[in-house]
Amino acid sequence: MKKFINDPYKVVDEMLEGLLLAHSDKLKSVREDNRSLTRKSSPTKNKVGIVTGGGTGHLPLFLGYVGEGMLDGVAVGDVFQSPSAQQILDTIKAVDGGVGVLALYGNYGGDVMNFGMATDLADMEEIKVENVVATDDVASYPKGGEDKRRGVAGMFFIYKVAAAKAERFSTLEEVKDIAIKANNNVRTMGIALTPCILPAVGKPTFRIRDGEMELGIGIHGEPGIQTGKIETADIVAEKIITSILEDLDIPAGSEVAVLINGLGSTPLEEQYIIYRKVYKVLEEKDVKIYRNYIGEYATSFEMVGLSISVFKLNEEFKELMDDPFETPFFIQK
Repeated sequence: MKKFINDPYKVVDEMLEGLLLAHSDKLKSVREDNRSLTRKSSPTKNKVGIVTGGGTGHLPLFLGYVGEGMLDGVAVGDVFQSPSAQQILDTIKAVDGGVGVLALYGNYGGDVMNFGMATDLADMEEIKVENVVATDDVASYPKGGEDKRRGVAGMFFIYKVAAAKAERFSTLEEVKDIAIKANNNVRTMGIALTPCILPAVGKPTFRIRDGEMELGIGIHGEPGIQTGKIETADIVAEKIITSILEDLDIPAGSEVAVLINGLGSTPLEEQYIIYRKVYKVLEEKDVKIYRNYIGEYATSFEMVGLSISVFKLNEEFKELMDDPFETPFFIQK
């Protein structure tokens, strides 16, 4: 294992300390252990607060999306582990502006359980919390079982439209509704060439043989749907985008947003080669890309791989996607 770390069991704490030192103008901690972070300006009176959370190892997911025009707070778990119910509750309380809080997170057992517990605890303190679980990963469960799918990089789009809706001082019910609608119109599939190494483990979490790739892999190294020989970028891109289009009905004349997401160690050069093919496939089907995002949005430490997300847009989604936001990791003007 080669990593720029000190104690492998202090990676999360030292990362959070560095993050807060670097971005003290945008973020603040609301717990002594720094496991609950919010916007510097939180809470915003009469605005629905939006919180997320999950395990460390996926930067900029989850905490990279806290900022003006985006999320209000995040609960930070250990490496690939859910934050505790208390950490989540503390985050909820810190962003509550008096009109309720939306909890938006991925479909993983620990997260679902702990956010559910935190919601119950918040209710006891008379804070209204609604939950929306992201389920965009088409490879994790067949069509018809969408509610059982994992939440991966496509969460970015759900964050974006829900946050923009909240910034307009919409009601909690309206913010929840737009998040659900966005989730229903986002699909993602990933592929990996190598595994990642957890700092406290010191060895790969799984194995991909030399000269092979795994299609449909999850951001924690969950098994994919197909293992085979490495293929060209065009073939990989076409396989993924075809799977997405088979799962999500996108008629000719539609507009979409596309996200090409690096999983940690995939060069931007290669991501743009993938985008090139995705663009051409969609163009052939008379589907216009309204917005594109290319880079690292949901990683898995140093995994070599990428994912493609497609968000089918309507006029409201387009308007919300256009709204500006700024976090320590991203700026959209």
